[in-house]
Amino acid sequence: MTQIPDILAKLEGTSVHDILVQMEESYDQISKEQNKWYTISGFNCPSGCGQCCVGFEPDIIENEALYMAAWLLENQRPVALKIANGCFPFNHTDGTCLFFNPQSPFHCSIYNGRAFICRLFGASSFHSKHEDKVWRPCKFYPDEYLANHTPPLQKRQYSESETKQIFGAVPPLMSELTAGTRGSAPAKTSLIHRILPQKIKWLLWIIDINNNGNDNPNGTPSPLSA
Repeated sequence: MTQIPDILAKLEGTSVHDILVQMEESYDQISKEQNKWYTISGFNCPSGCGQCCVGFEPDIIENEALYMAAWLLENQRPVALKIANGCFPFNHTDGTCLFFNPQSPFHCSIYNGRAFICRLFGASSFHSKHEDKVWRPCKFYPDEYLANHTPPLQKRQYSESETKQIFGAVPPLMSELTAGTRGSAPAKTSLIHRILPQKIKWLLWIIDINNNGNDNPNGTPSPLSA
């Protein structure tokens, strides 16, 4: 089920609609593949951790920013409108994600609209420089958390065969989960605080144009930029 039904309805017939659908399909696929890994491995993040959000603001591609903007407009519209004017929910000064809520045990205040890296961190595998598939437990997992696993985990990186031997599975490959969402050219990234306000305002503009008639035969103003 889509997280942004009203926004998609307002963008029907535009290329932005298709981008958002593709992004949501990618996010759904990540969830399905990771749930398989969690079920088979029984290995999850420690409850209430959130350390990966501290001192870290994600760099995101344009399509991620568009989905994040759409999700906010659909689910937290007052927050989205404030962000459009440069006012984020949490004013961290140490580089921590501006959606990180330190008072909540769940921490992320836009969980279903979060970026790729937030979904993939610690629960995906990747190719090493030698093209071998490897998995690294999250660097924030305490040593005792790893040591208490059966069997104990004593390394910070495992090959595909080692991971299968321990868990009976390997987490999904990051590059496969993000394939098809970046286009043919290398995707440029921007920090959330720089790109998201622009994309919220731009998405509102596109919605207004689409609802009031659009003379562009392709359905969406071009180029795709704020």
